[in-house]
Amino acid sequence: MSGPAQERPAQEHFTQERADVLIVGGGLGGVAAALSCLRLGCRVLLTEETDWIGGQLTAQAVPPDEGLWIEQSGCTASYRAFREGVRDYYRRHYPLRPASRADPLLNPGAGNVSRLCHEPKAALAVLEGMLAPYLSSGRLTLLLETRPVAVQTAGDRVVGVSAEHLPSGTRLDLHAPFVLDASETGELLELGGIEHVIGAEGQAETGELHAPEVADPLDQQAVSWCFVIDHLEGQDFTIAKPAQYEFWRAYQPDFWPAPQLSWSYPHPITHAPVLRDLYSNPSETPHGGDLWHYRRILAQRHLLPGALASDLVSVNWPQIDYLPGPILGVSADERERHLEGARQLSLSMLYWMQTEAPRHDAKGQGYPGLRLRGDLTGTQHTHGLAKSVYVREARRLRAEFTVLEQHIGVQARGDLIGAEVFADSVGVGQYRIDLHPSSAGRNYVDVASWPFQIPLGALIPQRVENLLAAGKSLGVTHVTNGCYRLHPVEWNVGEAAGALAAFCVLGGHQPRQVRRTPALLQAFQRLLEGTLGVQLHWPEAMRTVPSPGF
Repeated sequence: MSGPAQERPAQEHFTQERADVLIVGGGLGGVAAALSCLRLGCRVLLTEETDWIGGQLTAQAVPPDEGLWIEQSGCTASYRAFREGVRDYYRRHYPLRPASRADPLLNPGAGNVSRLCHEPKAALAVLEGMLAPYLSSGRLTLLLETRPVAVQTAGDRVVGVSAEHLPSGTRLDLHAPFVLDASETGELLELGGIEHVIGAEGQAETGELHAPEVADPLDQQAVSWCFVIDHLEGQDFTIAKPAQYEFWRAYQPDFWPAPQLSWSYPHPITHAPVLRDLYSNPSETPHGGDLWHYRRILAQRHLLPGALASDLVSVNWPQIDYLPGPILGVSADERERHLEGARQLSLSMLYWMQTEAPRHDAKGQGYPGLRLRGDLTGTQHTHGLAKSVYVREARRLRAEFTVLEQHIGVQARGDLIGAEVFADSVGVGQYRIDLHPSSAGRNYVDVASWPFQIPLGALIPQRVENLLAAGKSLGVTHVTNGCYRLHPVEWNVGEAAGALAAFCVLGGHQPRQVRRTPALLQAFQRLLEGTLGVQLHWPEAMRTVPSPGF
C-alpha cells in the first residue's frame, strides 16, 4: 500500500499525492466511496471542488429525495447511519419540543418531499463526523477547493490526475492504482477521453419507450440553483432587482401554462396546469400541499417557543429549473453563460416572490419578508444561493452494462412483474423515473418504475481498466438516470465502487475480472452484504410494488 497521508490544504509545496484509491468528487457518492475504502483498510485521496463535502445534500442545498420504504429498506447501512446521524444532530444541538425529541422518525423540516428534510449544514456536520477518524489517523487525505484539470492515461489505464487548488492556483499530481469518478458531472470521463454519453440517446440505440426518436446530446435535464429562505412578515428583505429580471419575468416555455415566474407549472405526470402557491394549502402529506411545506428543512413547530422566528425552506421548485441551454457539451463560455442564467433565474424568482407574487391572503402583491439565508448555505458574502448548481444529469459512462427503461420501467416491461434481476447486483434503489424538463424544450417525463437493483457492470467502463463510476456517471441512460440519480442511490453507487476498488487493491484483482469470475463476484457480494451492510436484493413483498405517483 502507499505511504502515510494526512489532512492538509493543497499548498504550493505539496505538489504530489499518492494513495491506494483516488476519488475525484466529494459529493454523496465520493464520501460513501471513501468510507467503504477506509473501512476496508485502504488509504484514500478525496478531492472536492467546493469547500463543503456532501454534494446534493450540502453544497447544492437539496434535501433528500428518497424511496417509499426508506425507513425500513432500500439503502445501505452507512446511509442509514447518516440519516440517524442527522436526527441525532438535531436532538443534541437544538431546543426541540419533548414530543419531537422523542420521535424516532424525527423529520426536522417536516417537509412533504421526504421523510427526512434538514439543513445543508446539518448534513455537512454529520458527514464530516463520519470521515473524522480517518482524517485523524492519516489514512484519508481530503483536498477541498480542488478540481481536476487533466487526466493522464497509458493504454487502457488512468495513471494520474492533475488537479488545481482553486484558492492558490497550485497544481497537484494525484496518483493511485484505482481512480473513482464521483464528480457531479463526470469530469474524468471528458478529461481522460473515456467513452461516455451526454444528453438523450435515441430510440434506435436503446429501444426505450420514453427516449426521443432521435438522439440529442444537448437534451439534458434542467439544472437548478437552489436557495434557502425564511419569512418574517412585516419586515422587508427585498433584494436588489436582478440584472436579468425583466427577461425572466416574461419568459414562458412553450409547454408551461404561464410565465415561469408564477405559481403555475405543468404537472410532472399529466402535464395539466398546476396552481401551487406559497401558503394556501399547508398539508404535510407526501408531495402534497403548498410550496412552503414542500421542501421545508426546519419546522418551527419542532422547536421550543421563541427558538426559531420562522420555518426554513429550501427552494428547489419547478420555477427555478433552468431551460435555455445545457452545461455539458458546450464551450466554456456558453457553460458559464448558462450557469449565470441559472443564478439569475433563482434570484429573479426570489425577487418576484418578494415584490409581485399574488398573496394567499389577498393582501396585495409580494412577500417582502422573505429573507435569503446565504448564511445557511455558506454564501452570505456572495450571491446568497447554494454554493453549487444542482446537476441532475452527468456525463454517463459507456459501461460494461447499461441500465435501460426495459429493465426497470413498469410500462416498458409490459406484463412482467418487478424489475430485471441482476446477478451482479451491488445495491438497490426505488424511485419513479423522474426527468425534469430539458434544455431541448421537452416537458417532464415522470413514469412508474419497479424497485430496482444496481448492477456492478454499470460501474465498469467498456475499455478502461482501473477507473470506476462512483456517482451519477454510471452506465444508465438519459431515461433511467431519472431514478438512479437520487440521494440514497448515488450513495450506494459510491459505496459499491469504493468497496470494489478496495477489494481489488487488497486481493490483486481488476474490476472487470471480479465481475466476470463467479467465485470473485460472490466473494465481493458477501463482502458488501456481510461487512458493509449493503442491501443487494428487495424483499419479494416490496420488489413487486411499483413506485406510486402523486
